[in-house]
Amino acid sequence: MKNEKISRREFFKSAAGAGVAAAIASGSVLAAAVDSNKFAELKPAKETYPQVPTRPFGRAKISIPILSFGAMFDIMDSQILLYKCLQWGVNYWDTANGYAGGRSEEGIGQFFAKNPDKRKDVFLVSKATGANDNASRNDRLQTSFKRMNTNYIDLYFGVHGLSSPADLNDELKQWAANAKAKGLIKYFGFTTHRNMAECLMAASKCDWIDAIMTSYNYRLMQDPKLAAAVDACHKAGIALIAMKTQAKRSDVEEEKPLDKYFTEKGFTEGQAKIKTVLKDERICSACVGMTNVSLLTVSVAAVLDKTNLSQSDLEFMDNYAKQTCSGYCVGCNACVAAVPQMPHISDVMRSLMYHKNYGNKTLAKELFASVRSKVNCPIGSIDYRAAEAVCPNGIKIGKLMIEAEKLLA
Repeated sequence: MKNEKISRREFFKSAAGAGVAAAIASGSVLAAAVDSNKFAELKPAKETYPQVPTRPFGRAKISIPILSFGAMFDIMDSQILLYKCLQWGVNYWDTANGYAGGRSEEGIGQFFAKNPDKRKDVFLVSKATGANDNASRNDRLQTSFKRMNTNYIDLYFGVHGLSSPADLNDELKQWAANAKAKGLIKYFGFTTHRNMAECLMAASKCDWIDAIMTSYNYRLMQDPKLAAAVDACHKAGIALIAMKTQAKRSDVEEEKPLDKYFTEKGFTEGQAKIKTVLKDERICSACVGMTNVSLLTVSVAAVLDKTNLSQSDLEFMDNYAKQTCSGYCVGCNACVAAVPQMPHISDVMRSLMYHKNYGNKTLAKELFASVRSKVNCPIGSIDYRAAEAVCPNGIKIGKLMIEAEKLLA
């Protein structure tokens, strides 16, 4: 076991070594001030870091790290995270026009302003949050350029939250072609949280879609329709980036059985979930929200460790998913037809997930406020029995909508 992988002990020793090197470096500077003749002897060797593995980015002739940095938060005061990401080869940075009211993009821009030579080392990704036509898409793109101190974006998700395949139209196709021709973006795609199988299957027939960021995790991997759509996109050469890899339920804050099972095997619950997603080699990268150096370190350790989850491990996760599906929204869109006056149920479920499981109350309230602005009555007052009747996971939707209104309104 020890010889076939970089062990967790070795990884953390390397990570800790960075801190030791920093301490030695500051001590060397102090020594130089006392005796400049000794500085050359005391100057430490340049620290090296293990690098996150890469996979091909769809049909493009490039590769990206299998772990990508999800920046859904204010990065202005978290610059050390960006330095650490690059040290370990996590150079796929995912942000959006709407994240943290723009301060996510502004934080990246601050980093590039101080380190202009690093822009070429980053595969920069952003999204046209809220854009529903080409004019607003252009506006979002230009705003992103100004915030991030760049004149191009490597991958641009021109639709942030696609739920209808009909939106993959000629107008969007032409916008993507124009943006590429002008050198504003290199690759184009969309993100999707709802109706994923249908959206991915439609995209597999569009030769102008380069990449898709989709919800994908140990729960969703059981859906045969989504599995078929993922396969179709992979065969079409579309790069697939997995988000929502942790598959948190909206009705609980912790999943103790998973945590206990994997902790005894030497993994955290979160590490096991990342490894499960990346076991599917059709997935180019797992995008994980890493709000501090500790989370980044744990996630990097998960992908550097070469221990594969066993078949019994995967079966345990599969059985756990089936036993606890009642609190997890798969974004299937079945509830939309059942309760047409409230087509945003899955978005409210996501806002609850952000609040309960990720501790991101600001993002949760922003998403809920966005939904609330589109509905003409209190969300908790709607009769959701028809939606509950068609929900494949039997979620108590009405109860959760009332809870969301109390927590987030």
